[in-house]
Amino acid sequence: MAGARAYIGSFTSAGGDGVTVAAVDPATGALSVLTTTDALADPSYLALADGQLYAVSETPEAGAVGVFDVTEDVPRLLGARPVEGSGPTHLTVTAGHVLTANYGSGSVSALPLGEGAASVLSHAGSGPVAGRQEGPHAHQVVADPSGRWMLSVDLGTDSVRICTLDGGALTVRREAALRAGSGPRHLAFHPSGGFVYVLNELDPTLTVCSWDADAGVLTPLREVPVLAEEPKGDAYPSAIVASPDGRFLWTATRGEDVISTFALDGGEPVLVAVTDCGGHWPRDLAVHPSGQFLYAANERSGDVTWFRVRAADGTPERGGSVAAPAASCVVF
Repeated sequence: MAGARAYIGSFTSAGGDGVTVAAVDPATGALSVLTTTDALADPSYLALADGQLYAVSETPEAGAVGVFDVTEDVPRLLGARPVEGSGPTHLTVTAGHVLTANYGSGSVSALPLGEGAASVLSHAGSGPVAGRQEGPHAHQVVADPSGRWMLSVDLGTDSVRICTLDGGALTVRREAALRAGSGPRHLAFHPSGGFVYVLNELDPTLTVCSWDADAGVLTPLREVPVLAEEPKGDAYPSAIVASPDGRFLWTATRGEDVISTFALDGGEPVLVAVTDCGGHWPRDLAVHPSGQFLYAANERSGDVTWFRVRAADGTPERGGSVAAPAASCVVF
């Protein structure tokens, strides 16, 4: 049953368990840890596809992708392959390939499912923020809802590259420039496919964009703050997710340790509420396939908190939490 199991990624180098499998209570959204495996180093981001679990190995030198068989109680590592890049932070499975965004090397890799070496697309450029934008830092790569286009979000170059995957290689077709110094980290598509919301890490804002899937054109329209007030200290947005019905959008901000809820009125995000994330340093957000529950992976407090989503306005109401040291990702 969809959503009956949750998979939590974590940093083994920071004391995490690797990949944790948890049961999901369908009535409350509560998580109960079943098993763990540390067979792969630093599986910080995960993706489920075709009954298998894929994970980046976010190591600073020889980054890799591991694939797990999840038919048994304990995930079994089937193998790991190099991405030919450093610090892979995100991956997606699409069009017969695993794509990884490699933060350290500022590149995106495409590995064919099964066998075959990675094809690497290297980004170029920089930004004005010293210490963070000295060069490219690819942070996310996703396919658009049509499956025709691959979008690569680069924090270091303040841009989103729109690519095609041809013959196993990524080719940049165009590049959408965002505000200098914004530091785009992750994006989410509106379920309708007409809007893209880009979350900026170096400035706590959301860039609202239109998306033309026929032409593969991303057009920035405006920026929206993700916080109701000026931050009191560190404020590094990290994760963004849209509700399956397209009514709501949620973002997480580390340092402030909050979840921001937006109502999507005709695709336009309107800030509804800012809620405590239930822990410290929320690195990832995930929405349950039912749309009823929201989960925050709180990296530094070492837990995953679950919330019930209020149907009226999308506000998350805290349910509870489960221990997950160095938690970095949740998937269903």
